[in-house]
Amino acid sequence: MTKRVAVEQSLTNVSEALREKGYEVVDMKTAHDAENCSCCVVSGVDSNVMGMQDVSTKASVIEASGLSADEVCRQVEQRMQ
Repeated sequence: MTKRVAVEQSLTNVSEALREKGYEVVDMKTAHDAENCSCCVVSGVDSNVMGMQDVSTKASVIEASGLSADEVCRQVEQRMQ
């Protein structure tokens, strides 16, 4: 299974933390960027801005609001198992 994670562009600290752990990180500019990813991390600040709830994706969606980069990494690791 690919360790590819789509991360909303505003979450640079999360992107860096995931890269350090060996994940392939894709900048999520549109919902299309989440394709072929095992997991998506969104800020949750304005979750409708990308229409994510309208997109059917097999990837787990993690809302990062209120979580540290380490907490997000732990959630990604749990969902990848």
